[in-house]
Amino acid sequence: MEVDATTMMFVGFCIAFVTILLTKALSWLWLEPKRAERYLRRQGLKGNSYTLFFGDIKAISTLIQKAKSKPIDINDDVTPRLVPFQHQLIRNYGKNSFFWYGPKPVVHIMDPEAIREVLNLINDFPKPTLTPLSKFLITGLVDLDGDKWSKHRKIINPAFNLAKLKLVLPAMYHSCNQMMNEWKMLVSKKESCMVDVWPFLNSLTGDVISRTAFGSCYEEGKIVFQLQKEQAELTAKVFQSVYIPGWRFVPTKLNKRMKEIDFEIRNVLSGIIQKQEAAMKTCKAPNDNLLGLLLESNQKEIEDRGHRKDVGMNTDDVINECKLFYFAGQETTSVLLNWTMVLLSRFPNWQTLAREEVIGIFGTKEPDYDGLNRLKVVTMILYEVLRLYPPVTAITRVVRKEARVGNLTLPAGALATIPIVLVHHDSELWGSDAKEFKPERFSEGILKATNGQVSFLPFAWGPRICIGQNFALLEAKMALCLILQNFSFELSASYTHAPFTVITAQPQFGTPIIFHKL
Repeated sequence: MEVDATTMMFVGFCIAFVTILLTKALSWLWLEPKRAERYLRRQGLKGNSYTLFFGDIKAISTLIQKAKSKPIDINDDVTPRLVPFQHQLIRNYGKNSFFWYGPKPVVHIMDPEAIREVLNLINDFPKPTLTPLSKFLITGLVDLDGDKWSKHRKIINPAFNLAKLKLVLPAMYHSCNQMMNEWKMLVSKKESCMVDVWPFLNSLTGDVISRTAFGSCYEEGKIVFQLQKEQAELTAKVFQSVYIPGWRFVPTKLNKRMKEIDFEIRNVLSGIIQKQEAAMKTCKAPNDNLLGLLLESNQKEIEDRGHRKDVGMNTDDVINECKLFYFAGQETTSVLLNWTMVLLSRFPNWQTLAREEVIGIFGTKEPDYDGLNRLKVVTMILYEVLRLYPPVTAITRVVRKEARVGNLTLPAGALATIPIVLVHHDSELWGSDAKEFKPERFSEGILKATNGQVSFLPFAWGPRICIGQNFALLEAKMALCLILQNFSFELSASYTHAPFTVITAQPQFGTPIIFHKL
């Protein structure tokens, strides 16, 4: 009887456990999504009906693959290729629309005042919790919230202030000049030469971040760059699937490779950090690299706050921030330079104006910090490129608790997404010429171009605006100045216009450019 009673208790426990599990699963997969759908539709929001478990993920993936299957004309609207599903959804249902990322409703936020609220109220609208696999790539400040984010931002800020950026300018110039020498070698044999600039620009920005972040250890840093690039491609695949708790423990080929890459990256970065810390102890550490500046700021914070356990960043924190240097610093600038060269090839009048400005300020000499900050035409061009081809096509936030945003009330747990590329191309915000390349719209600065609205956000906006935006723009100006000093250029007849999104907006088939010696 005792065995029977124990067995029955165990069976009862199992039944209760399974019942609770099934009830929670039913609520997560069906009851909560359908409740949220009714809530959103009552407010006039439109979207597809919820489909069990997957939501719109299959449709998103299908449209992405369809968009990638054929290039577009160079004069065509790029948004159907960069964000095909969102473009179609808004075309069918309007700006007040939503879609399903698995069982989560995702509401489009495109009104500037609503965007301001979402990006300003960082506690009410935190960043989504990343899946464990995506955290291998997206880490550091980007992944943090609350007090830990505030602490890291405070420590990292000094490394990216304008005075400190002057220190890394020589390293930027060295990398950019090295690329110029390679291009000159290719063009030297004849008056003109075709070069696919996309791999060069990738290598350039990887080299720049390696030199500026790690100084004398930049060769080791370049190993990290190669690994991070592969990790980004794998992470893009992760984003196109529904997260299943515990899935990361399944030894799939993708899971195993992502873990291997992370292990290798951490080993390399740990070694670089140890060298820098050892040099700091002997007072021989140079202060011309981001890692050194970060460790210096971290040490000061620890000393000022009394060496408590919760003060400063530990080695793992520093490694995560170094990984972010690569992910944010390399990707942003390479795509910015790529699309700048495409657009200046298409609009040679702007290329000429930019070259005249560069030659007028620097002649054929090495660009300096003060001169780079006086570039008006070049800055206008870069802003307009960032508007038409923002590196990141969307920003997403979680609705922590039921919240009023503009004239909408969003349910707790929903996601609010700001489709940056669609906002940047919105004719209601930018005028009937919104899809055209017109740098003159920024002739009086961003505030005037946007009429004071939050409608230009290539580096996000609000308290969480990208900490590295000045770094990215400085690097882009340096590279563009050297290119304009040495060459005139045009698109090759073999160029295929096919922008697509792999974390950032990249050229699917490269960017063949014909260079002419000046």
